[in-house]
Amino acid sequence: MSSDPSNAVPNAPTRDIINADAMAWLQDPANKMAGVSVITSLPDISEVPERGFEGWRGFFVQAARLVSAWVPDDGVAIFFQSDIKQDGRWIDKGYWVQRALEDTGTHLLWHKVVCRRPPGTVTYGRASYSHMLCFSRGVIPTAHPAFADVMPDAGHKPWNRAMGTEACMAACQFVAQQTTCRTVVDPFCGHGTALAVANALGMNALGVELSSRKCRKARALSFTLDEKGALAVPDLAATFVPPAL
Repeated sequence: MSSDPSNAVPNAPTRDIINADAMAWLQDPANKMAGVSVITSLPDISEVPERGFEGWRGFFVQAARLVSAWVPDDGVAIFFQSDIKQDGRWIDKGYWVQRALEDTGTHLLWHKVVCRRPPGTVTYGRASYSHMLCFSRGVIPTAHPAFADVMPDAGHKPWNRAMGTEACMAACQFVAQQTTCRTVVDPFCGHGTALAVANALGMNALGVELSSRKCRKARALSFTLDEKGALAVPDLAATFVPPAL
């Protein structure tokens, strides 16, 4: 890359979206950066069905290790993962991430549960909650993260696989408050929710995405902060246009 986004002017946050394969991009030494942390969600089997279950599991584990290895020692890697059922078996993706990283010298700093549906909701196929796990080789938080172990609402989701804006806010605020990093990277950025939240908080953002359509979405998505410093999200009810009958 020709420039390092971590050197950008703090009052003018940047966002770069790269249309590329994340696995190859993470392995290219030319893409290593300083002053960065990762907030991401590794792809679900439904996004790579051609791999089959065992192929996806190997891909998932490799992706977790590549992300962790790519992050500098003074950065963190935050994973947002939702469990699924596959052929009657419960697949705990949070456990998979921990197993992938347990022998890499990377330490688990915290593990939160984020509700995707109200507690008590019965769901089928996909859990009503997600895991949010934070790992680092060198960061030691100066205080316990100032958000609950169980977050009651993931927040606004710009698309069906989004992390949710409240979850992204908590993750980005941890990066801003507990690390020296001022650039958030999402190598599987989708529509760019984490990147847009990072920009709203004044941090630079970089995303990698294989789909050119999703790249366009990730470049366009934006949020602002209201007068209380909370994230202002679109009023979907006010902007909804019903389909023609």
